[in-house]
Amino acid sequence: MRAVRLFITAPRVLRTRAVPTCRFASTWADDVKPAPLDPILGMSQRFQQDSDPRKVNVSIGAYRTDEGKPLVLSCVRKAEQLVVADKTANKEYLPQRGDVAFNNLCAKMLFGDDSKLVADGLVAVAQTLSGTGSLRLGAEFLKRYAPGKKVYISTPTWGTHTSIMEHAGLGTATYKYWNESGRNLDFTGMVDDIKKAPEGSIFLLHAAAHNPTGVDPTKEQWDQILEACKAGKHICWFDSAYQGFASGDLQKDAYAIRKFAEAGLNMLVSQSFAKNFGLYGERIGTLAVVCGKKDSVASVLSQLDVLIRNLYSNPPKHGANIVRTILSDKALTQEWHAELFAMSKRIQDMRTALFNELKKLGTPGNWSHITSQIGMFSYTGLTPAQSDAMVEKHHVYMLRNGRISMAGVTSKNVVYLAQAIDDVVRNVK
Repeated sequence: MRAVRLFITAPRVLRTRAVPTCRFASTWADDVKPAPLDPILGMSQRFQQDSDPRKVNVSIGAYRTDEGKPLVLSCVRKAEQLVVADKTANKEYLPQRGDVAFNNLCAKMLFGDDSKLVADGLVAVAQTLSGTGSLRLGAEFLKRYAPGKKVYISTPTWGTHTSIMEHAGLGTATYKYWNESGRNLDFTGMVDDIKKAPEGSIFLLHAAAHNPTGVDPTKEQWDQILEACKAGKHICWFDSAYQGFASGDLQKDAYAIRKFAEAGLNMLVSQSFAKNFGLYGERIGTLAVVCGKKDSVASVLSQLDVLIRNLYSNPPKHGANIVRTILSDKALTQEWHAELFAMSKRIQDMRTALFNELKKLGTPGNWSHITSQIGMFSYTGLTPAQSDAMVEKHHVYMLRNGRISMAGVTSKNVVYLAQAIDDVVRNVK
């Protein structure tokens, strides 16, 4: 028999190349410090991370249904279907100033269908990245063509107003607005500050549903504010974020803008469609500059084109197509008006419900301002310490300045919200 030799080989050792450790030299980026959280968006992040079943989010300024869900308007869905079905549409760039047909419709919405300014072609309108983009574009424009002038901002105001001006390199000052003791408008203080400001100053005014207080001047008070601005030859810059959403009436919410325009004041308007069309994520708005001569409109638009080109090149199409489709269709416009009224009424109903619950609990203080205020927000009058306690103890997410979004109040959480307010008012100084 032949012997069988077995050859056993040692397992092969796989050799790997040593990977050198990456060593980066220190760079300029390593010296960048983390920025603080945005007070509104940061509060919403905390809400998302909270597992407490009682939690309530009344911090963010976005409409919610009575089920606490985001709402896409029916007219928007219908318009969107028409936009998508249009086989002639394309995805080409818009001009810097945006969709001209959209801009013209927006001007009529602001100044009125029968506006002589619009009919005579005296309003320069550029499409922008919603209201925030409009404000930034306006700030860049004013820095160049109203040099050295300060922008007067109400105390309090929307938190981003001041930072937008600062980022654009504009100086700011303040004018009185909120009367803490009465929880209403400090009208006398406001008018006095307008009169004391240097001639030709810039006043940033909230067209309707003042953010954060929810307190608006009456028509008679607006008329007196107009006279003070006219006497001071001031530039009046309206932030119009809530037209139709504040009262449910587009004409009523545009009272101040149209009155000032008819009086021939120097004017700009920053317009947003986030709230009144529910197009938050589409970033749709306009900047309107009122001119005295038709030739000036072309000059203003040419300079806005240059600024836009260097800020973001040109605006988005889709949301503008939706708004244009609705505003140019009578049936869709009527449906939009009805939906605006319904949203406004739900918020007003929640104001009444919260007031009634606080009254039922006998919560110390006068809470009539909850129902007299208008629009999405209520300046509750809670102190920073009380607002902190609302978050930490009751899981009610709101801003430290006492502002709550009434859109976040529902029939299911209003009782709990009132109980939380009652507790901190009684127990936190």
